[in-house]
Amino acid sequence: MEEFDYVVVGGGTAGAVVAARLTEDPAVTVCLLEAGPVDVALEEVLHLDQWMGLLESGFDWDYPVEPQENGNSFLRHARARVLGGCSSHNSCIAFWAPAEDLDEWAAMGCAGWSRLSTFPLFERLEDNDAPGDHHGRSGPVRIRTIQPRDPCGMRLLEACESIGIPRVPFNGGATVVRGANWFQINADENNIRSSSSVAYLHPVMATRRNLRVLTDVRAKRLLIDGERRCTGVEYLAPDGIHSHKAGARREVVVSCGALDSPKLLMLSGIGPAEHLREVGVEVVLDAPGVGENLQDHPEGLVMWDAKQPMVTRSTQWWEIGIFAATRDGLDRADLMFHYGSVPFDMNTLRHGYPTTENGFCLTPNVTRARSRGTVRLRTRDFRDKPKVDPRYFTDEYDVRVMTYGLRLAREIAGQPEMEEWAGAELAPGRDVRTDDELAAYIRRTHNTVYHPSSTVAMGADDDASAPLDSRLRVKGIRGLRVADASVMPFLVAVNPCITTMMIGEKCSDMIKEDACSSPA
Repeated sequence: MEEFDYVVVGGGTAGAVVAARLTEDPAVTVCLLEAGPVDVALEEVLHLDQWMGLLESGFDWDYPVEPQENGNSFLRHARARVLGGCSSHNSCIAFWAPAEDLDEWAAMGCAGWSRLSTFPLFERLEDNDAPGDHHGRSGPVRIRTIQPRDPCGMRLLEACESIGIPRVPFNGGATVVRGANWFQINADENNIRSSSSVAYLHPVMATRRNLRVLTDVRAKRLLIDGERRCTGVEYLAPDGIHSHKAGARREVVVSCGALDSPKLLMLSGIGPAEHLREVGVEVVLDAPGVGENLQDHPEGLVMWDAKQPMVTRSTQWWEIGIFAATRDGLDRADLMFHYGSVPFDMNTLRHGYPTTENGFCLTPNVTRARSRGTVRLRTRDFRDKPKVDPRYFTDEYDVRVMTYGLRLAREIAGQPEMEEWAGAELAPGRDVRTDDELAAYIRRTHNTVYHPSSTVAMGADDDASAPLDSRLRVKGIRGLRVADASVMPFLVAVNPCITTMMIGEKCSDMIKEDACSSPA
């Protein structure tokens, strides 16, 4: 068994950051294990405008959801199978987390995660073209503001202004509760995505002798000794036959994402004891919170045929965001829209709704959904996909917010500014009017924004429902941390990619701090 100081399992949005930051110290050795291929020179991955072609491709684990009692059972959770993880697979919409979300994390017992503690990490990671003294100018992640080149989108923003949704810059230093604008994206001026792998690993992989990046290897289980210390990882070699082990002298960091991190922990005997016994896994630590608390941003759809030709080139086809509150007094928007300059019939065509090749859409999503789901093992075989049960719309609050969103989307598109663009409403169709009709449409056809989170949540030391402490350490196991979107106590109210990179930055800082304070 080859040994390293640290083993990072998963070269995704956070894992790549952790590995790169730890190996800035030439005396520290790190092995990074990634189940997918390396992304260097993969144009279909690196060119951002091609991102939708990655869905259900060879770069996608393509996890189905369990049958939903109140939601769309056809849904697939796109999870990236490539270095960089979902930052190599998504639309690269770039947001700082709302300050109120981070302060609420801290108030829930996650010491060190307030806005004051984490905003310097957002600044450190970015090279941002937006104005403001709070922005970073020399970080590894290029973030730029989309330029207004879509005439339909320009008119859409005018329509928003006409109903009191002002044009407000995103990442401008204040949380947007009601406002709309062109997104910021983490991609360079040539539209090459600034994923965690591009930003953190590509510049150093060939030169840092203390960093070993192994791709096309799948983690089978964590190695945990009789004293409940994690000592390494067993993984399947690229030949698909032989297994190897990577030892960790100091720590193992699990960064497999909100679906696969709980899966790996459970395969290793860390999780709800009753469930582990049901699938034949020996219990190492009864941790009931592993695989619980699954949260997401469920997404609805209103789609129109366009009266004029839509754009044929775009940064990533989803260039505008709209925030709104469904009631007065909120400090964060409970509703967010993505504007797509393309038709989006992924969940409507099978139900007979008409489609088009020249259309646009608004996709309202519930930013603080209250429905909670689970991730469970299907079997004890590491090759089997996890059982993902988001339990969409099991809380009526989510239905209420989404119904409001569909009506607001129609109001925006119905403004005089959109008269030259908005043709026939293809889905749900103008005849779908009542709350009950809209709710039935939502449950049948909704999508996900592919933002699963919170399945290995951090929390206070005495919070039995939180598997991690505030330093991302697995409670009850020494030498083991988790760093990815699964650690969020609750899902941030915006696209979470940059927040997940921040989690990687924070994790690497804490590892360095703890290494300095621990006895030699």
